[in-house]
Amino acid sequence: MSPEIALLTNPTSGKGKGARTVDTALPRLRDAGYVVRNLVGRDGDEALDLARQCVDDGVETLVVVGGDGMVHLALQAVAASETRLGLIPAGTGNDVARYFDIPRKDAAAATDVVIGGKERRVDLARIGSRYFVTVLAAGFDAIVNERANDMTWPRGQMRYNVATLAELRTFTPIPYVLDIDGEQHRFEAMMVAVGNGPSFGGGLRITEGAVLDDGLLDVVVIRPMSKLELVRTYPKLFKGTHVHHPDYRHHHARKVTIAAPGITAYADGERIAALPLTVEIAPLALRVLVP
Repeated sequence: MSPEIALLTNPTSGKGKGARTVDTALPRLRDAGYVVRNLVGRDGDEALDLARQCVDDGVETLVVVGGDGMVHLALQAVAASETRLGLIPAGTGNDVARYFDIPRKDAAAATDVVIGGKERRVDLARIGSRYFVTVLAAGFDAIVNERANDMTWPRGQMRYNVATLAELRTFTPIPYVLDIDGEQHRFEAMMVAVGNGPSFGGGLRITEGAVLDDGLLDVVVIRPMSKLELVRTYPKLFKGTHVHHPDYRHHHARKVTIAAPGITAYADGERIAALPLTVEIAPLALRVLVP
């Protein structure tokens, strides 16, 4: 009997790249001998229902075609289950694919990782019953996300650049209360980020040094700095060299509670909820296919 695999697509990912990517991936998987359950959700709720049905049916591998948002949706179904996650990137940021060295611009090569790759177990972060794999943004970056989501122009990364400049005009440091493994901290900061992995937002390495299977969260604090200094520091996030800035702080934790007024947190680029929130590590909760 041929093995069954589920292919779940967001056809609108990457300005329609998701639909085009399926045209490459689907025949390649079938040629490799898989029986492919080809699934497309009309919206996020239906896509999640389809993913959960695959897990309930015991499908060995759920392959998602899309960006980090699609991965985030799939996590809610496969986390802590025996169903493996496969990734064929078709989004804008694709940070999860970066984590695992999965080709981001070659759909055929990414499909080959699903066909011939090996399994790796990694940690996830958990907020109640909701999981994420990249970074929870809970500061200036989250405020920028909120503004960008309300904008219709421009598209892509430039939308976030425009939103950043707009928020900088009025932004002031945020008062935080953090509980890190039972130890309380009170301070003002520009942002707090909780990472399971090292980057978000298309390669911004805010939680540089985070390891995906160490059983720990990486909690990064950027203490107050001038707006000019924040602008100067931003490009360093792409290389992770911001860790040398005197206003950078880095903690490790298994559980952290973040409280701050007026902040709505984002994780995997998705809107989560208003603070306060508690984030816990879920050790080795994800089985993922890697090269």
